[in-house]
Amino acid sequence: MKRRTFLTATTVAAASMPAAGLAAPAYATAGRDPGYEVVARFRDAMPTGVTVSRHGRIFVNFPRWGDDVPFTVAELRGGKAVAFPDAEVNRQDADDLAGHFQSVQSVVVDSLDRLWILDTGSPLFAASSYGGPKLVAVDLRTNRIVRKILFPSDVVPSDSYPNDVRFDLRRGAAGTAFITDSGGRNGIVVVDLATGRSWRRLAGHASTSADENFLPVIDGEPFMNRPAGGTPTYYEVGSDGIAIGADGKRLYYCPLSSRRLHSVSLDVLADPDATEADVAATVVDLGHKPMADGLESDDKGRLYGGDLEHDALWRRNPDGTYDTLAQGPELVWIDTLSVAGDGHVYAIANQLNRQADYHEGQDLRRKPYLLVRVPVDAGPVRLR
Repeated sequence: MKRRTFLTATTVAAASMPAAGLAAPAYATAGRDPGYEVVARFRDAMPTGVTVSRHGRIFVNFPRWGDDVPFTVAELRGGKAVAFPDAEVNRQDADDLAGHFQSVQSVVVDSLDRLWILDTGSPLFAASSYGGPKLVAVDLRTNRIVRKILFPSDVVPSDSYPNDVRFDLRRGAAGTAFITDSGGRNGIVVVDLATGRSWRRLAGHASTSADENFLPVIDGEPFMNRPAGGTPTYYEVGSDGIAIGADGKRLYYCPLSSRRLHSVSLDVLADPDATEADVAATVVDLGHKPMADGLESDDKGRLYGGDLEHDALWRRNPDGTYDTLAQGPELVWIDTLSVAGDGHVYAIANQLNRQADYHEGQDLRRKPYLLVRVPVDAGPVRLR
């Protein structure tokens, strides 16, 4: 990922301010309680992703970023994380990249109740090789892998980092997947699930790239890369959060290092014959939003995300207004979100910002990491 050298205190102050004329969203708290329920606590490896099946099964994932990760995909059973679909496929194996999960960043259940697993192929953020980055489907009726799509190196180069994924099963013979790429030339990867063919869109586009004037303030201090014995640099991560609108017309996405929200036409994005100019012409800047990692949507046309600078979870209404649904000191770095059929949005709070890379070699994370849920009176977007 790109890095810029940290400059001066004046630069910090300027970079941490929103652009002129852009006010932060007005949250409606109205004396609410914290607003969330703890579903699970994780006392070992740090999770990033969560998804909930139609029948209430909960799946999580643990990328291999340096923690001891015996399995990178798990199902919660009786509050305990158990390797899924089994321990063998979760075994990291550099000699069989395609046959094992190397480092999974995201898990998503689609509208046919299949679990899709997005493997970055990049343990410790190392350069990936063909067979590592992949999209894998598990049939939840049998708990068996039923599909595996490997990404060619011209679509997912070695410096890519496939981050999160959403599905529209109405497009194409078997549906289409859309994946944010947070590494290399940030962009969006489109996958035809019938053929396995994939292509890149918006690579290096301003809407998928980190805001070069962005500097967040988290836990009361500027958030930067601060390696032990090294020079501090700006934290620059591009396209990350992703969600599909309830009507299936627009894909919503955001860089992690940004306070902007964008959308793009799904019709054009999913057209393999469309040009880059065709796709870019449909991009819409939807204005200011809080700094967020993951995004999610519901069947009432609303979007969800975490406010990483204020330990909060927000909802964006169709008219562009924002509500705070939950806020509290435990909600440190809300990562992935999942709207479930039980009328809740589930979210991982994993303290990513407290890792050693951001604190001169000191790991400031305080276990447990949390899976929480908030009632939202809505269901997931199911496009099939």
